[in-house]
Amino acid sequence: MTASLLLRIVVVLFPLSEAALSLLRRAGGAAKRHGDDRSIRTLWVTIIAGVSLGAVASRWRVLPLPGSPAEQTAVALGLMLFGMLFRWTAILTLGRFFTVDVAIHERHALVDHGLYRYLRHPSYTGLLVTFAGLGVFFGDVLSLALVTGPVSTAILFRIRKEEAALHEALGPAYADYCGRTKRLVPFVY
Repeated sequence: MTASLLLRIVVVLFPLSEAALSLLRRAGGAAKRHGDDRSIRTLWVTIIAGVSLGAVASRWRVLPLPGSPAEQTAVALGLMLFGMLFRWTAILTLGRFFTVDVAIHERHALVDHGLYRYLRHPSYTGLLVTFAGLGVFFGDVLSLALVTGPVSTAILFRIRKEEAALHEALGPAYADYCGRTKRLVPFVY
């Protein structure tokens, strides 16, 4: 299997895995939702718009990315696989506490091991890295910016909603956790 074919398979599997999460990992039963349907809708609309605009812009090749097509394929594939692995590791670490809607579970506990030892939102870090890989797949700087810029903004909006719910539910323990971890990028932000 060539790297180009593998990359195309990953590009197709990525949105399918995200759609499956949206369908299968909704808060249920005893979980207390925090009335935040808007941030998940905003995120999905932004993702669809950003990826669509990035795909269209890639046809124009306004600012082609440096490197050969083989090098771009390798970088895109590496970013997408790493991002997806990082995201799924974070999701599996959270276990039953991971939902696609902002919700606090009965007996919600602070998870501060694994990737969460360093980052408060590693699943979003993985998502952003994956989208960066998708932008590289399009082969154009404008496409990369159209994919990652709006998606980053929507994710930051979503993070504010999640952190407000976690501060409310977990109080000083979450405040202490925020003091010793970064949101998305280890040692930086």
